[in-house]
Amino acid sequence: MFITNPQIEEYLKSLPKEKDPILEEMENLGHKLNFPIVDKLVGRFLYLITKLKNPQLIVEVGSGFGYSAYWFAKALNKGKVVLTEYREENINLAKKFFERGNLIDKADFRLGDGIEIASEYKNIDILFLDLEKRRYKEAIEKLLPNLSSNALIIADNVLWHGKVVEEEIDNQTKAIKEFNEFMFSLPNFFSVMIPLRDGVLVSLKE
Repeated sequence: MFITNPQIEEYLKSLPKEKDPILEEMENLGHKLNFPIVDKLVGRFLYLITKLKNPQLIVEVGSGFGYSAYWFAKALNKGKVVLTEYREENINLAKKFFERGNLIDKADFRLGDGIEIASEYKNIDILFLDLEKRRYKEAIEKLLPNLSSNALIIADNVLWHGKVVEEEIDNQTKAIKEFNEFMFSLPNFFSVMIPLRDGVLVSLKE
């Protein structure tokens, strides 16, 4: 199921005129390998949020080969983004992209379980979730105490290919729906869901 009309999505992609050869290479690699990345539309959204927020610490739970983190790092002023990934080949590839983009000083690269690694950090200004969908709620429950005041939680794939509105759902879709409902009922957080690409949830700690 399409979240937005494919023609609308292509129109949105056609509007930006800026070019970043590293990002384009990462996009092409993601498409070639059928590797799940947030892609250009969500990447630009993350860049804008980062510019507005001016965070000191961004922690990604699930980074792949660093595409979303690259957008975060490009927008950072003096802060850092922590990449977490359980596959060594992906984290090593991310390092190479960041080195070529002169962003290596804005990132920490951590290999292992993303939730466990994230729990080592305090005062997280932006927590970005893009790990196994069944673990989204687990990540929030464990990491809430690690968030700064006025922190942002951003989660990708929250519409899960449109499956969230189907009557018969699989376990991953069920987990996403439970996470969405959890976030919208979480005290002291204001959540919105943006039907961009596969759905992006943004929650502000009030």
